[in-house]
Amino acid sequence: MLTLPEFPVRQRDFLLEISRAITAQLDLTEVLRRVLEASVIMLAGRVGVIALNDPETATFRVRAYTGIKREQVDALNERLNAFISTVSMGTDRRLLDQQLKEMAASLSEELVQAVAMPLVFAENPLGLLIVFRSYEASVTSNDLQIMQSFADQAAIAVNNAQMFEQIKQEQQRLSAILEHNADGVIILDANLDILQVNRAFEQMTGWTADDAVGQPQEQVIIWHQIDGRDLHDAVADGWPNIKDPRKTQKEENQSQAYSDTFYVEGELARKDGLTLSVGITYAPLFGQDGKLHNIIGNLRDITNFRRAQEMQNVFISTVSHELRTPVALIKGYASTLTRPDAKWNEDIVRNSLGVIEEEADRLTVLIDDLLTASKIQAEHGVRLRLADDVRLDILAASAVERQRMQTDKHTFVVSFPSDFPAIPGDATLLRQVIDNLLTNAMKYSPRGGTITVGGRFNEDSVTFFVRDEGIGIPESELPNIFSRFYRVDNKLTTTTKGTGLGLYLVKSIVDAHGGTINVKSQPDYGSTFYFTIPRD
Repeated sequence: MLTLPEFPVRQRDFLLEISRAITAQLDLTEVLRRVLEASVIMLAGRVGVIALNDPETATFRVRAYTGIKREQVDALNERLNAFISTVSMGTDRRLLDQQLKEMAASLSEELVQAVAMPLVFAENPLGLLIVFRSYEASVTSNDLQIMQSFADQAAIAVNNAQMFEQIKQEQQRLSAILEHNADGVIILDANLDILQVNRAFEQMTGWTADDAVGQPQEQVIIWHQIDGRDLHDAVADGWPNIKDPRKTQKEENQSQAYSDTFYVEGELARKDGLTLSVGITYAPLFGQDGKLHNIIGNLRDITNFRRAQEMQNVFISTVSHELRTPVALIKGYASTLTRPDAKWNEDIVRNSLGVIEEEADRLTVLIDDLLTASKIQAEHGVRLRLADDVRLDILAASAVERQRMQTDKHTFVVSFPSDFPAIPGDATLLRQVIDNLLTNAMKYSPRGGTITVGGRFNEDSVTFFVRDEGIGIPESELPNIFSRFYRVDNKLTTTTKGTGLGLYLVKSIVDAHGGTINVKSQPDYGSTFYFTIPRD
């Protein structure tokens, strides 16, 4: 046992050693070990434990111990939590002392006294420090002072470690978000030099992180074509205006002292010479001193957006033309027939009414396609009205008869087995599928030829096909032909009527029936569209 004059010196040495450990590292386990070792020595104890509060389970768990075996810890945890529950209820001190003695006895028959001190930081209870002794003695003010000193150091260590762990977890979370973000991210310093990029940035620009970091931003972000100003021009024009640290956020917003973001888009020149449509949103990051520290750039691939926008613009233009043409013809023939100064013979009237009917049918098909496409978008799919006895062979024969009236260039062949089965399906929508496939076959066979419509079946499914002898589809176009508004880029596109909705609707309706649709095609030799639908 230490003599009285040695206590202050040893206590000071321990506190200095623990303080150095706290400042030198953030290893909580090591700091707790040193605190516990010093506490046991200074109080002449045999056993020491430090239990910490676990916020996730709202219980206290032993995090450091000396003088006991590992298998005793679980039982000690239960007694510790029972003791802390008693403390929280404000129970009489004698009951608390009794619980501490029972806790000591449960660890060893030789332990007869326990001295406990809470670990508290900024009024936040973090844990409990307990030293067990093998002799009974009054707890002196010196004992309490020693325990308080070490408990304070332990509380500081626990608080620092918890804060460090939170910061570390946040850094790991942010790093994971940055690295695995689908958008490219570039971090610049105040001089617009690159500090960091993520994996998506490398894939989008062709620049590796090793090559990009340290480069001026304009050496990496090179625009082949740009809509508006680039970042360098924006900074030259005063973006972002310096934030005034003396103003509150509300005052900054009211005075508009600085802009939040700067957006630019265009065709980015990749390092490998290719181009990519991207939009970049730059956001300034200010320090507490109001100075610009970093600029964070978020790169998004807008290739599909631009393509869809372009396709939609073409679609609107096409639909306007498709609607205007039949309306003009209907109005023209109707106006001619109703002229009061003219008398028409029966043949002219019949032919004129035939044109009006044909153009009205054309308008009906176009409007049906537009309405169906709109419903698919609004309802995120096709809503079916199922019947159990839909006969694709009969629907096909009827569709062929209607189309024969529209052409004198094409020969139609209908080829179905005599026992072709009925299937469950929506007859109205499946008729629309067949009509669209036949119309397509006719439009893209401008020289005529044979159009074959047929089917086959097995125990599980039926397959329907439409084969033409038209211009065919290039292999590069095949992955896109079922996309909304998409039209194959060839010499017929500008002269052939269409909205780019037909095959999109066909695929949507077949998908809704649980089926699949495919195409086989060879330029100049024709195409075969075929879909398969389950019989069940």
